[in-house]
Amino acid sequence: MREIASKQQLRLAFLRWAMVTVPFILLLGFASARLVPTGAANRWYVALVKPDQTPPDWVFALVWAIIYIFMGLALAMIIHARGSKLRGPAIMLFALQLVVNLIWSPLFFGAHQVFWALIVMAVMFVLAFATTLLFGRIRAAAAWLFVPYLAWLVFAGLLILQIDQLNPNAETLVPSSSSTQISL
Repeated sequence: MREIASKQQLRLAFLRWAMVTVPFILLLGFASARLVPTGAANRWYVALVKPDQTPPDWVFALVWAIIYIFMGLALAMIIHARGSKLRGPAIMLFALQLVVNLIWSPLFFGAHQVFWALIVMAVMFVLAFATTLLFGRIRAAAAWLFVPYLAWLVFAGLLILQIDQLNPNAETLVPSSSSTQISL
């Protein structure tokens, strides 16, 4: 009976963390994407030649929402792993990969830097992969929640690589006075 009560307390503690981490990660992700117009709302992006396998805008929004929810749940699991000596480093690595993630949209959609966005995507993948490995040493379920993120980063990276190849002078497609460009 005591064991059942203890498991319920652990679940409740995890859920309390998830109620904070999931909305927080979603908010940060969508705030980053709203710093500049994205998708069809961005004249520069619309002017780019895109690969045939580029999904419609709504797919990007849906996939990122799911990824951010999974990230928030994974983070809640790691925060809740109080006995692990790897918990602190795992949270720091998670935060670092999230910062790199949040830089991507303004760099690509705002600054029109396709090549540098590709480099940032590669760094993001390496950091997300390292986070996945470290999370796996603490909670296997937290690592599995990162697998869709890794798969999406590979797909998105290939799209960006093709966009870079199809648009060698992408940064010049829209004049710098355009309302869709920011300086970094």
